[in-house]
Amino acid sequence: MKDEAKDITTQPIDAQAVPEGEAATKTPAKKKRVRSSKAKAADANAALEARIGHSFTDPNLLMQAITHVSALKSGRKRGDSYQRLEFLGDHVLGLVVSDMLYHAFPNADEGELSKRLAELVRKESCADVAKSLGLLDDIKLGSVGSSADARLRKSILGDICEAVIGAIFLDGGHAAAAEFVRRNWTERMHKPRRPLRDPKTVLQEWAQGKGLPTPVYREVERTGPHHDPQFRVAVDLPGLAPAEGVGGSKRAAEKVAASVMIEREGVGGGNDG
Repeated sequence: MKDEAKDITTQPIDAQAVPEGEAATKTPAKKKRVRSSKAKAADANAALEARIGHSFTDPNLLMQAITHVSALKSGRKRGDSYQRLEFLGDHVLGLVVSDMLYHAFPNADEGELSKRLAELVRKESCADVAKSLGLLDDIKLGSVGSSADARLRKSILGDICEAVIGAIFLDGGHAAAAEFVRRNWTERMHKPRRPLRDPKTVLQEWAQGKGLPTPVYREVERTGPHHDPQFRVAVDLPGLAPAEGVGGSKRAAEKVAASVMIEREGVGGGNDG
C-alpha cells in the first residue's frame, strides 16, 4: 500500500490535463497576432506615404490629415481632425500655385493669373488630385451607414488633399510641400479643365490687336427637330479662312467656331494661355 501511494503522489503537476507543448504555444500565438497587426498598419502607412511622395518624420500628422471629425473618440478636440491642417494647406497651396503661375506665364496680367489660380485651387481640382493619389479609401470616418460613408468620403476629398499639404508643410517645411504641389499641379496648370475666358472674347481681342474688324458669325445650317435643333455656325475674319462650329444653340456653336479659329491661328489667352 505504501508503494502505491508513493507512486500516485509522484505524478508531475505540470502535466495534469495539459497536452504537451500547448501551454507554451498559447502566449506566443497572441503575441504573433499583435505583431502582425502592427506590421500590417506599418505597411499601410508606408504605402500611403509612397503614394503621397513624402516620408513623414511625425506619422501622426499624416493620420490627423486623413481623420474626419466623426472618427474622433469621445473627449478629443475637433482640432485633432483634418480641419486645422486643411486651413493651413489651403493657404500653402495658394502660395505655391501663385509662384508657379507667376513664372510659367510671364506675359499674363494679374486678371488672367487670378483666374488660373482660382481654377487650380478650387475644391474640385484638389479632389481630383486626391483621387489620383488613391486617398479615397484612406479617409478615417466614424460610424455611418455604408452609402453615407461613400458619399461623405467623396465630399471631403478636396479638404483631405489640402490637409495633406498642411501636414507635409509642418513635417518637411515649405520645400517639401512645394514639391508635392508641383508634382501634382504642374500638368493641370498647363492644361486647365475649363476655358479661362470666353473664346469669342479672346478672338475679338486678338483681332483688334491685329487691326482686324470684329469677327462676324453667320449661321450656315440648322438641323434636327424644333425642340432639339443643331446649329452650324461659321466665323469670318478678313484674310483668314472661315472656321466652323456646331452646337445646340447659336451661341454654343459660335463659341466652338471661335475656339476652332483660336486653335488654328495659335491665339494665346484661351485654354493654354
